[in-house]
Amino acid sequence: MLREIAWRVFAGEYNDATKEVSDGGERSPSYVVTPLGAKVNRLFVVGVLTDVENVATDESPMWRARLQDPTGTYHIYAGQYQPEASAALAKLKPPAFVAVTGKSRLFTPESGGTYTSIRPETVKVVDEGLRDYWILEASRSLKKRLEALREAYKMDPPKKEELAALGIKPAVAEGILVAVEHYGKVDLSRYSAMLAESLRYLLPEFRPPKGEEADTAEPPAAKAADEKKEATEETVLGIIGELDTDGKGAAWDGILGRATKAGVDRDLLEETINSLLDKGLIYEPILGRMKRI
Repeated sequence: MLREIAWRVFAGEYNDATKEVSDGGERSPSYVVTPLGAKVNRLFVVGVLTDVENVATDESPMWRARLQDPTGTYHIYAGQYQPEASAALAKLKPPAFVAVTGKSRLFTPESGGTYTSIRPETVKVVDEGLRDYWILEASRSLKKRLEALREAYKMDPPKKEELAALGIKPAVAEGILVAVEHYGKVDLSRYSAMLAESLRYLLPEFRPPKGEEADTAEPPAAKAADEKKEATEETVLGIIGELDTDGKGAAWDGILGRATKAGVDRDLLEETINSLLDKGLIYEPILGRMKRI
């Protein structure tokens, strides 16, 4: 049996999945199919490990971890049947840049809802450079699926042979057919925005060549707004760092109080906190507390 490829899929797309398929055989692999047609049995994901917790017993631990990328959070579970991954998670201290290779999982409890997770095979600490390269690779993969699905939406109905004729790989074409049948026509603008935001997170702002600054320079009002936003973010980052005296993060009430005194009102503070979360500069170790990365 050939080893399944490990997909590079952003958390924002993976967590939207509600469809699982299998060939039906006793030993046949199962696949989580995303709204864009990624037919995922295994994943390779890289991000910031923000939380690790043993949700079982010391004698038979079950480690639950959260890994954050620019689009959302992966939920990772490792127990006695994943000894190497469990041992690695037990030693890790968040925050840390971490790479995880593992199996896709979809869970639908009786109470309703559908939840994705990853059962890890390997868990390794990496550096920021590898995390950035993974974002680039995941962005390329997302772009290809967006383009393929746009072509599929032009067909009525989409067919594997027609998709293959456009150069779309069989594995992607199969996933697209399942996705179109299960999800219908999804809002591609949501995933286009996800792609743009991920690249914006990764890449520096465009700087025009010398001699073109006069034609392409940012308007003074926009530049002033950007500088004000950066200054507010620096202020809030400083407050969070100062209030995190016990290593468990800064409490929201304390941040709000200090920010108000510094001239940052509640609405602006919430906007700034969301921006810092999106940029991966802070995370929420527990509800109501913020911590710098």
